[in-house]
Amino acid sequence: MTVSAGVVAVQGDVSEHADAIRRAADEHGLDAEVTEIRRSGLVPDCDILLLPGGESTAISRLLAREGIDEEVKAHVESGKPMLATCAGLIVSSTDANDDRVQTLDLVDATVDRNAFGRQKDSFEAPLDVEGLDEPFPAVFIRAPLVADVGADVDVLADWEGNPVAIRDGPVVGTSFHPELTSDSRIHDLAFFLNEEASF
Repeated sequence: MTVSAGVVAVQGDVSEHADAIRRAADEHGLDAEVTEIRRSGLVPDCDILLLPGGESTAISRLLAREGIDEEVKAHVESGKPMLATCAGLIVSSTDANDDRVQTLDLVDATVDRNAFGRQKDSFEAPLDVEGLDEPFPAVFIRAPLVADVGADVDVLADWEGNPVAIRDGPVVGTSFHPELTSDSRIHDLAFFLNEEASF
């Protein structure tokens, strides 16, 4: 069986995410056909969707300009899984604490941009993630902090008391970059172990 996966490619680690999706799919005996999304009209054909990191103000502006934003909303509202990482989580949130970011209001969370510091403050940490048997080697780069979550949001992992991986319905959001390791378990958790998935 083939799963149609879309990676929003206006910014961020597109090829690394595509590789992680393929590895995770393969573990389940599935083929993942990955499409890089830079224009409207492609998201509706995707079974799963990934919104990577980058610069959140630029990502939100490009999504709106290309008409991708409404398609992403429709994808999630139909119950299809999405993984939003780092800036992708900021853009997916209900409140980015920054008026320059046009949020998609898909994850009921308040997020503070760059709360873990600048590029020089990047670090890697072993995270205990709900649903994973062993710690995940999370890479934090200019990572956002999840300051608050809604009542229906599940916290999947935290670091020093701050949520860094959350789930709101079909959306999993992470403050860190799971694509920067050879470990594809976060992609597996978001897509292939997601009870919302219908494939």
